Amino acid sequence: MIFDFDTAIPRAHSDSQKWQKYAGRDILPMWVADMDFKCPPAILAALHERVDHGLFGYSRPVKSTVDAVVAAMERNYGWKIEGSWIVWLPGLVVALNVTAQAFAEPGDEVLTLSPVYPPFMSAPKNSARASVHVPFELQAGAWTINWDALERAVTPRTKLFYLCNPHNPIARVWRREELVRLADFCVRHNLVLCSDEIHCDLILDPALKHIPTAVLSPEIAARTITLMAPSKTYNVPGLGTSFAIISDAALRTRFVRATAGIVAEVNNLGYVACEAAYRGCEPWRQALLAYLRGNRDLLLTTVARDLPGIVIEAPIEATYLAWLNVSALGLADPIAHFEQHGVGLSECAYFGAARGTYVRMNLGCTRATLTTALHRMKLALAAR
Repeated sequence: MIFDFDTAIPRAHSDSQKWQKYAGRDILPMWVADMDFKCPPAILAALHERVDHGLFGYSRPVKSTVDAVVAAMERNYGWKIEGSWIVWLPGLVVALNVTAQAFAEPGDEVLTLSPVYPPFMSAPKNSARASVHVPFELQAGAWTINWDALERAVTPRTKLFYLCNPHNPIARVWRREELVRLADFCVRHNLVLCSDEIHCDLILDPALKHIPTAVLSPEIAARTITLMAPSKTYNVPGLGTSFAIISDAALRTRFVRATAGIVAEVNNLGYVACEAAYRGCEPWRQALLAYLRGNRDLLLTTVARDLPGIVIEAPIEATYLAWLNVSALGLADPIAHFEQHGVGLSECAYFGAARGTYVRMNLGCTRATLTTALHRMKLALAAR
């Protein structure tokens, strides 16, 4: 089957948060992690069937939905989970906040690596926990963990470690030896490990495989909360359906207790989309990956040829997000400068980087949109 990723779906006058940000302005939104592709036909068919049913009361996942997730974990990662380990959630940002409240007290510290998806740093602060982040190092063209700095960052108040794998925004896939070392770090310091793996099905480098942290050993599984969702891969974030996989019963009980009264239920259309995504969309996902690789290659070629002063410092191994070093441009406000020339990017300060040093760019769009955005960025550089 041939899937169409080249036809632009008009979103400017829809309820799209991504496009509403620049309503009435000729700015291409390349910021929030939301693709411009229509979601897979199998999901659309399942949603149409569910809508035709005509009833939308309070819902719970049916056995076939749970079984679809269980089967996907074993098929994709060799991870044998049980349905009882799954805790359904309306979003992974919710899960980050719940985890901070469940496993740390006010004044305790949550450790992570930066730059990182902004809620990793804001979630602890929302409930009076402290966020501590250790910057990555760039070594030989690869982002690496500063292990000495990570050890120094631990204090008696450190209770949690937030991991992003694959990592947003640096598009890094963590290797087994790195995950084993992180697991050992958490065990030695008695930390609960919250592993956000929402981009796990978007590996762009065919030589790399996603490894769920919880499969490394029973010891690390007993302290790991794995967060996943079909939202990024299958472009259904607006349906608000995510889940945590928590094998340890005591850990799961604490997590669920922290959700009581404050976490909304998942909606029934979200359950339907989730099941369809994991059951019938693998051909679409493979086509998507091929298209995203083409977008990545176009970006790499254009940056090297036409965008002097912008540097992509490391391979884009996963996700549809690119982390661009713009520090050499000497712009006081890179975001405002590129917006003035019709391209909306993400501000790096939100990710824990120094303002003016990087921008994040979303490549989850048609090839024509990306081409136009890159041309506008070329004009923006000429206009400095």
